[in-house]
Amino acid sequence: MEVIMVVAIIGVIVMAAPTIMNQTVKFFILGKVRIELQREARATMYVITREIRQAQSGTIVVDQIAGQPYYSRLQFTKIQGTAVTMAQKGSSLLLTEGVEVSTMTKNVAFLSFAFPRSDDMTILSVSLTLQEQIYGGATKALHMASEKVRVMN
Repeated sequence: MEVIMVVAIIGVIVMAAPTIMNQTVKFFILGKVRIELQREARATMYVITREIRQAQSGTIVVDQIAGQPYYSRLQFTKIQGTAVTMAQKGSSLLLTEGVEVSTMTKNVAFLSFAFPRSDDMTILSVSLTLQEQIYGGATKALHMASEKVRVMN
């Protein structure tokens, strides 16, 4: 009788172990991706706001690259005279300063630049959503709350 009970308990544990392990791995991956996306979103938003603050307010243009979402490209000239472009191209966010092009992130799902007030063109609103594949075709998305940036020049 004791042997049958031990076999039954071991059988239940063996049947539950793969499910528990699978859920643990998914939880670990999800947490890791969430932290990576948060770190990447903060760093990207920091660079975007730093660059926008150096813009000349009269030179700001918000538009799009053909085939990309509306309001996903920002062009302006810095006070030093350097032309700057930030644009979504596919799932990448590209920063062009003069002739130098750099990729700020490769996980962009949505990017939008907008003027929240039509009477004040020195305030720009930035909205950013990053997305990354996690497991089994699923994705994890993180929306960085819209941030209003004041153009200082």
